[in-house]
Amino acid sequence: MKLNALLDVGVVAHEAADEVAVLLDLEAPAAPKVDVQRPPATLQVVLDRSGSMWGAPLEGAKAALSALVQRLDPTDNFGLVAFDHQAQVVVPTGPLTDKEGAVERISSVTPGGSTDLSAGYLRALREIKRVGAAGATVLVISDGHVNAGIEDADEFAALAGRAHGRGVVTATLGYGEGYDETLLAAIARSGNGNHVFAADPDAAGAAIAKEVDGLLEKVVQAATLTVRMEPSAELLRLYNDLPATHLGEGVVMVELGDLYAGERRKLLLKLSVPAMAALGLAQVATIEVGYVALARLAEETVVVPIHVNVVPGDEAAQRIADPVVRSEVLFQDAQEHKRLASEAFEGGDVDAGERMLDQTMGLLGDAFDVAPDSAKPGIERELDEVAGLRRMTRSLGSSSISKITRASFHEQNRKRGRES
Repeated sequence: MKLNALLDVGVVAHEAADEVAVLLDLEAPAAPKVDVQRPPATLQVVLDRSGSMWGAPLEGAKAALSALVQRLDPTDNFGLVAFDHQAQVVVPTGPLTDKEGAVERISSVTPGGSTDLSAGYLRALREIKRVGAAGATVLVISDGHVNAGIEDADEFAALAGRAHGRGVVTATLGYGEGYDETLLAAIARSGNGNHVFAADPDAAGAAIAKEVDGLLEKVVQAATLTVRMEPSAELLRLYNDLPATHLGEGVVMVELGDLYAGERRKLLLKLSVPAMAALGLAQVATIEVGYVALARLAEETVVVPIHVNVVPGDEAAQRIADPVVRSEVLFQDAQEHKRLASEAFEGGDVDAGERMLDQTMGLLGDAFDVAPDSAKPGIERELDEVAGLRRMTRSLGSSSISKITRASFHEQNRKRGRES
């Protein structure tokens, strides 16, 4: 794993408290050589088969699942739990030694009644526990609002968080315009998986295929970022919406989840730097990234110290913020406004959602203005996408806009740098 740290300002004024932003750039190792056998993967699918999935949505999901079965190796574990008001094990979790049989069982799934996602999710976790599969990924596919079983987003998030503590990643795919984006996004956040929106069967198939791509190319598992502050320094903000735990005074651990071969992530922190009497280089924090390298099944750690240069006040007054870090700060501020827009649209307040999107575009424009030339194309694409959404808020409808913006927030904030 490669880890680089870049500060917006590398110098601080002598005997004056200050704040610095730190941009962390992580890059996962490359894929193992072709002749190196990858460890078996485990994919457990939880498929909504409630009545609202009748027709094209369910048939499209079944076709996509049948296709992914063909891509997995016989040594990979696969399982399918379907749910409506109750859960049914369609394909028992285990090695895919009988792909034809698995496809036949997938094709046999028919639409049912109401939506009890907790029944399906809990049954899937029991299947994973039964086979003792390490590093499993659960993919939840649902098109509706939960109307039976556990309905509270915080309860579901706690379930996914506990599963992640046992090494299970949970990803969610919201299908169509009827699902609860707040609930599915909360599950993915606590489960350290992806949350995506698919408007139709084709988009759902592409999203499922992409999830399998990441699973088969996984090279890093259970990655964590630990920030250890020096005395009097403080972590003021983690811009990325990732699960974080305080381990003690001045120590925060952030869950990064799994990474695929060559994947890059950007993480942004803001640190409070105390007034320091001594001039010269001073360490204010230590960044540690710990993970399991799947190629060797070995635990590894990368450590980067964070230093600032304490200089006289008149010299510090001449500093210029690093354009890469400054543009990322503005970019992530824009993502926060995008999330607020999604929440407003979800609640039916279109006017507030439009105002938030306007502010999102303003911040992206500011980011574009200060960014180096190499970063401008990506920011411009994001700005064009948000501008397009803003133009369609009335014609596309608040439900669709809410789901698109929530999924986009997840990709650009929690998975910043991930390939599209």
